[in-house]
Amino acid sequence: MSFQVFSEKVKNIVGEDSRLGSTVKFVTDEGTLYVDATQVPNVISNEDKEAVCTVNLSAADAVKLLDGNLNAMNAFMMGKIKVKGDMGIAMKVMQLIGG
Repeated sequence: MSFQVFSEKVKNIVGEDSRLGSTVKFVTDEGTLYVDATQVPNVISNEDKEAVCTVNLSAADAVKLLDGNLNAMNAFMMGKIKVKGDMGIAMKVMQLIGG
């Protein structure tokens, strides 16, 4: 259930043009959300494709992050969010979805 809420919120935040210019994959305990922001409109799917940046977190923490009940930097420092790949893209993503 949390993953569905997370997916819908990300789709609304990303919209047609997030201006991210990269690919990001969110891997949760309930599913995978892939964002291809290299094209307009941005494409969001549940495919498990290679991405420039992969963010691992629980679906519950993902929803908390989007609701503003979890600080991305604190969650990263506590190990609740793990990032693989381009940290610059990760920072842009966290500003986009955390802001």
